[in-house]
Amino acid sequence: MILYNVTVSIDNTVADEWLQWMKDVHIPEVMETGYFMANQICRVMEDEDTGGTTYAVQYTCRSVQDLQEYQRDHSPALQQKVNDRYAGRYASFRTMLEIVGVNVERKDQE
Repeated sequence: MILYNVTVSIDNTVADEWLQWMKDVHIPEVMETGYFMANQICRVMEDEDTGGTTYAVQYTCRSVQDLQEYQRDHSPALQQKVNDRYAGRYASFRTMLEIVGVNVERKDQE
């Protein structure tokens, strides 16, 4: 399994609106491509005074080939929509990670 991580630092003046737009519009459009099985948004909690808030938007897919097809066939247009809306107010980078194990611990409460 592959984890596609998009790290985004968004200007604080539009951070709340961006987050809502991501949840309501962008992530559903990405998921509608059919290449991803799950997604999540994480806020980076380090307190840096950069004037922005940083998020990791993560998508899980089955294979490198699926991710490469998504990147070739869908990503450019979807990224352009983000840029059209938030140009100059964000910086981002992408990382492809291979999931090599999952360990979920459960502690029952008494």
